Amino acid sequence: MEAETIQKTIIVTIAKSQRDMSDAETGLDELTRLVETAGGEVVARVIQLKTAMDPRTCIGAGKVHEIKELGTNLSAELVVFDFELTPSQIRNLEDDFDGMEVIDRTILILDIFAKHAVTGEGKLQVELAQLKYTVPRLVGRGKALSRLGGGIGTRGPGESQLESDRRHVHERICALERQLKELESTRKTMRAARDRSGIRKVALVGYTNAGKSTLMNALTDAGVLAENKLFATLDPTTRRLTLQNGEEVLITDTVGFIRNLPHHLVHAFRSTLDEVVYADIILLVSDVTDPETDTHIAVTEELLGELGASDKPILYVYNQCDKLSDFPKTGLRKENNQIYISAEKKFGLNLLLESLAQVLDDGKERHALLIPYDSLSKVSALHDDATVEEEIYSEEGVRITATLDKKSAGKYAEYFAE
Repeated sequence: MEAETIQKTIIVTIAKSQRDMSDAETGLDELTRLVETAGGEVVARVIQLKTAMDPRTCIGAGKVHEIKELGTNLSAELVVFDFELTPSQIRNLEDDFDGMEVIDRTILILDIFAKHAVTGEGKLQVELAQLKYTVPRLVGRGKALSRLGGGIGTRGPGESQLESDRRHVHERICALERQLKELESTRKTMRAARDRSGIRKVALVGYTNAGKSTLMNALTDAGVLAENKLFATLDPTTRRLTLQNGEEVLITDTVGFIRNLPHHLVHAFRSTLDEVVYADIILLVSDVTDPETDTHIAVTEELLGELGASDKPILYVYNQCDKLSDFPKTGLRKENNQIYISAEKKFGLNLLLESLAQVLDDGKERHALLIPYDSLSKVSALHDDATVEEEIYSEEGVRITATLDKKSAGKYAEYFAE
């Protein structure tokens, strides 16, 4: 199998003022990681200091000429912009650069997702996101279509797929959405079965490459691919995990987040991201050694809010604490809902499991209930509001043993049979 050609790449961003230069540099650091994950090599970084974007090229004629010369001197093949470009801006820039291809940050992320998608559902989700975002930027452009399948920003549907669907792209999008709805229905059925089992659910979330998959493997021997790359995991993996009190929970490893995660990806991956929405507790994993840890946590919290999961109990898991300079003195510690661990070294996992059990049981009590047959709708509602351990149909009604929080206990107090 022939190795992929490493594309020499120039990355570009804009800073509106000198105060924004640090943020621009941080953005380019992350863009560099994205390019490397996609199989490229960053040979130059360019920051344009500009208060307003040029409508034709974003960066202006002088900076375009500078990048063109850089490309010639460094034999660069690709220019990646750290913000979204319009179709006309891509066309204008490629015409001006005379040979170098141009993509934006969103196309790059979509390309990485296409590269890492493994399951059928994952591939459908990526193709849907790509078609919705990239097709308006490709339709009618023979040059762009001729390069599909030939490097970064070209993975996914491929030339033949786009060629055949150019006049029917909306039908293709509708077909993908139908297929994903069918898969979503299957996923809902599986979730309903889990809910009936009474097993509570834990979701691992966090910025991409924070160590979620490594933690998943350390806790469950799940065998999830764990690489030092962005978006190494796309498809959710769920495993059983036994806590120290003997309770079994289901823990799910989810796709990593990133700042300005493309809207089309959030929409396409909605059914798998719903694993977070239906979780009983969230483990928000971050890399404590990353200088941008606080920003990464903020981005993750913002995306949880967009998903409608910000009201879930959260344990903040700071990974790679063994690499902190004061680690021998501080050791493993917990401050409120913060736990310091090393997933790779398996440090702090007992403390994490103990904290997880405490949060899940906080304010909850086991109750015996008797629900009469003329109130059977309450049985279904109880499955949504509590952890049902046992359900027996008797002459008097449905006898249920369930663990309820304080709010649910008040709601169902009239059916308590203690």
